[in-house]
Amino acid sequence: MTSALYRPLTTRSRMQKLWTDGRKTASVAATFVKPNDRLTSFERLEIYNRQYWFRVLDCIYADFPGLRAVLGERAFLKLAEAYLVKCPSISFSLRNLGSRLEEFLRQYPDFAAKRLALALDVVRFEWAQIVAFDGPGRPPCGRAEMVMANPAALKLRLQPYITFLALQYAVDDYVISVKRHEALRGEASNAMDSAPKGSKLKKVPLPKMKNVFVAVHRHNNALYYKRLEPEAYALLTALQKGITLQTACARAFRGASPHIDWSQKLQDWFQNWSALGWFCSAETPGKQLRDSSHQKGPH
Repeated sequence: MTSALYRPLTTRSRMQKLWTDGRKTASVAATFVKPNDRLTSFERLEIYNRQYWFRVLDCIYADFPGLRAVLGERAFLKLAEAYLVKCPSISFSLRNLGSRLEEFLRQYPDFAAKRLALALDVVRFEWAQIVAFDGPGRPPCGRAEMVMANPAALKLRLQPYITFLALQYAVDDYVISVKRHEALRGEASNAMDSAPKGSKLKKVPLPKMKNVFVAVHRHNNALYYKRLEPEAYALLTALQKGITLQTACARAFRGASPHIDWSQKLQDWFQNWSALGWFCSAETPGKQLRDSSHQKGPH
C-alpha cells in the first residue's frame, strides 16, 4: 500500500497503469484492495495515490514560496516531485516534509542550475521559518542568573527554535516581499481533487549577492527575523555550540576593529537578546507555541 501511495502520478495526475515490475497496476491492486459496486480495485487505490500527492505537493508549495519564485513554477514542480520520490513523508507531521530539501538540493544541484547558491539560501531561510514557527521552546533564563555567573564557566543555552544563518544573498527581505500578501503557512484542505497549481506570486526582482547574517526566531508567538552584525553572529553560533561565554567572546572579537566600543555593543546585544527570550534554562522543552500571525520583525 505504501509503495502504491508513494509512486508519482502521471502527467495528467492519474495513477500509473503499470507497476514497478511491468505488470498492470490493476492486477496488483486487486491482490490487496477489494472492489465495490461503484469502483474497481484500481480506482479505489488511485484515490489514495492521488490524495497523497496532492497533499504533499500542496504542503511543499505552501512552505517554500520563495524557492518557487526563484526557480519558476515548472522547475519547482520537477524539483518537488523528485524530492518527494527520494524523500517521501516519514513523519506523523507534514511540518517536517521539507526538512531534507536542502540536503537533496546539494546532492542534485541540477534542479537549481545557475541559481543553486541563491536557491540554497532561500531553502535554509524558509526551513528556519518553519522551525521558528512551531519548534519547541524552553523557559527563558533569568537575567540575574547570567549576571551572577562566572563568564569563564558560563555556558548559555539558546532557544531551540532559533536558527542563525550566514547568507550569500539578502533572501530575508526577498522572501518577505514574495509572500507579503500570503499567509506564512497556508492551511490546505484535507481532501483535494486536483494537484496544486500554485498561487500567482508577486514578481519580485531576484536579490543581488550580499553577505548577511540573520537570526530567525519568534517572540510573543509571532515570527520574526533579525539582522546580526558579523561579530554578533560569531558570538551566538559559538554559544549555540556549547562554548563558554568568555571563550565565545574571545573568538567573536578576534581581529575586530579596535575603534569600536565592543563592551557597549556587547551590553546592548545581551540586553536585547535577553528581552527577546533567546537564552533559556536546561529544563525539558515546554509546550510548543503556535500562531497564525507572522510578520517581519521591527527590531
